[in-house]
Amino acid sequence: MSNEQKVAIITGASQGIGAALVAAYRKNGYAVVANSRSIKPSSDPSVVVVDGDVGDRAVAERIVKTTMERFGRIDTLVNNAGIFIAKPFTDYTVEDFRNAMAVNVEGFFHISQLAAAEMLKRKSGHIVQITTTLVDQPIAGVSASLASLTKGGLDAVTRALAIEYAKSGIRVNAVAPGIIKTPMHAPETHEFLAALHPVGHMGDIADIVDAVLYLEQAGFVTGETLHVDGGQHAGRW
Repeated sequence: MSNEQKVAIITGASQGIGAALVAAYRKNGYAVVANSRSIKPSSDPSVVVVDGDVGDRAVAERIVKTTMERFGRIDTLVNNAGIFIAKPFTDYTVEDFRNAMAVNVEGFFHISQLAAAEMLKRKSGHIVQITTTLVDQPIAGVSASLASLTKGGLDAVTRALAIEYAKSGIRVNAVAPGIIKTPMHAPETHEFLAALHPVGHMGDIADIVDAVLYLEQAGFVTGETLHVDGGQHAGRW
């Protein structure tokens, strides 16, 4: 395969936003290495699947090693893997905390560190996080402090890494979604969830994909958290 084809690593790629991102990057000519804890092999020779928990350093190492052996470069990393646990703060268990930290924070750390090391060799690359708009605008009645704790760290490190790598050819950005219609939200909850947005409806997976692709093409944008949340971040309503 030509070493000129761009290559994206996408975590949390088995369904929902992650699966849609795989399809979108392929449509844009990228080869893709797709990761999830459980993911089916692809019949597309330009999509390589690496299963396993990205919070495990060995899995992250295997993803990057596979990418380099198969395609020889890493142009983009989309940190899409994440878990969301909504409950009152005092109801969180130690297991909840550890699971959220493992996927949302450790998963980001391991794969981003290893991918960035390869990007630095080429002085080119793009790292994108999927965070949550709750980091900026908590919603009364939606108890999700553990998401704010972990995804808030990703929001902050996005700007830190953008500055650290600004002169190294690596851009670092984030997308902060509102509530998106994915398999994790049962249809009977949609009316309630829609009302949590100023525009009065939930977002679609395509809205997040479009935002990531915009950041991919926006060469002068780095350190940005792009809110795709129907106006939630703008304030109370």
